[in-house]
Amino acid sequence: MDEQIDVNRRKELHGAAATALVTASASGRAEGSVSQEKTNMAITPAFESQSSLQPLPFDPAKLAGLSERLIRSHWENNYGGSVKALATVKKQLSEALTNKDTPPFIYNDLKREHLLRTGSVVFHEYYFGNLGGNGQAGATERKLLGNAFGSFDQWETEFRRIGAGLGGGSGWVVLGFNTHLRQLENYWLGDHAHGPAATVPILVMDMYEHSYQMDFGAAAAKYIDAFFKNIQWETVAARLEAATK
Repeated sequence: MDEQIDVNRRKELHGAAATALVTASASGRAEGSVSQEKTNMAITPAFESQSSLQPLPFDPAKLAGLSERLIRSHWENNYGGSVKALATVKKQLSEALTNKDTPPFIYNDLKREHLLRTGSVVFHEYYFGNLGGNGQAGATERKLLGNAFGSFDQWETEFRRIGAGLGGGSGWVVLGFNTHLRQLENYWLGDHAHGPAATVPILVMDMYEHSYQMDFGAAAAKYIDAFFKNIQWETVAARLEAATK
């Protein structure tokens, strides 16, 4: 029960944060401030860390072309490892901050790990959150992406090409809504640390080898095909609606 409450709270915060970012970009830019209502939104304390993994929102035995063994290993070992590491790093940061003898370069080593582990946790949760569907985009999503990229196929071509370029290495492909530029764009991310500025993730694809090697070896292109067959477009649509309102 506690785990489910934690998950629901995190989802509420994700939605509230996305809405606040977009509203502030659209209306607060000229005024340089946001309303009192937005400043009163729930904010988790800086050094607090989640205590459990966010459950998979689908049955990992029922994905098309992605094995249950692969998904469970990815979720438990890679994502789970980052959740645990982030909790450890935040605890060490809190302790180091109150110790006046902590050298700044030691503190910044911890902050680097904080950045990397935060990126890993967040992107993995978006990634697993947009899996479990039938891979069929709805009319609304196709229209929005078509308007942004010239055609839906043009969007898909670029998204796949970025993924293919990351094959055999590491990184993420992210379709995101940039709240500053007011654009839907595909982004190349070489690691967990370099997310695009002012951007709400809409669709996330993990291109680290751990996300496909167990099923496909070095055949990253086959993994990308399987990923597209399992996109949960209803989730993508909800993210699009929240980000672009």
